[in-house]
Amino acid sequence: MPEGKRKGLLVVISSPSGGGKTTVYRAILSRHPDYKYSVSATTRPPRTNERHGVDYFFLSDEEFDEKIKNGEFVEWAYVHGHRYGTLKKFVEESLASDEVLIFDLDVQGAAAMKAAYPDESVLIFLLPPSREELRQRLIHRGTDPIEVIEQRLKNAEQEIKRIPEYDYLVINDDLQQCIDRVDAIITAELCRPFRVLPVPGWGI
Repeated sequence: MPEGKRKGLLVVISSPSGGGKTTVYRAILSRHPDYKYSVSATTRPPRTNERHGVDYFFLSDEEFDEKIKNGEFVEWAYVHGHRYGTLKKFVEESLASDEVLIFDLDVQGAAAMKAAYPDESVLIFLLPPSREELRQRLIHRGTDPIEVIEQRLKNAEQEIKRIPEYDYLVINDDLQQCIDRVDAIITAELCRPFRVLPVPGWGI
């Protein structure tokens, strides 16, 4: 194995709001029980049935501040008035166990992950086939007023400008095909020589 490279894989999936990333990563996790989902820390109060350490690490503002001060986050950001972050300890433990760890991150979080773990991370961006298709998906979701939907579309326009920073772009015009392609990307990344070696039968 090349010096300095670890076998663990950090799979970062991003998309505009309504782009399908939650559905896709949940499908991947259901196919591969050995893959893990990265549990983020947040200052948001727990919702019904959410469990600490399973859905999120629920922290007070003071606890979150302390972890920022101590450099314990790979990345963190404000989202809808609350803070969310990825804990270095969680990532390092996963890499030490050669695991596949899946992240749901925005473009800023993805960039931070790539900067911190350039060899171990792979960035995948999911994109609906058109702006109008994304608009219709957000409308049909029925969770946001029209002004929020329009803001999400404006945000999407900014996010897609950063697609060249990603390793892969998958158009989500057919959900099953999109899931299959993301699954294939992960499989291909796991076949990189530094993740497969050594092969004792060949003495390599």
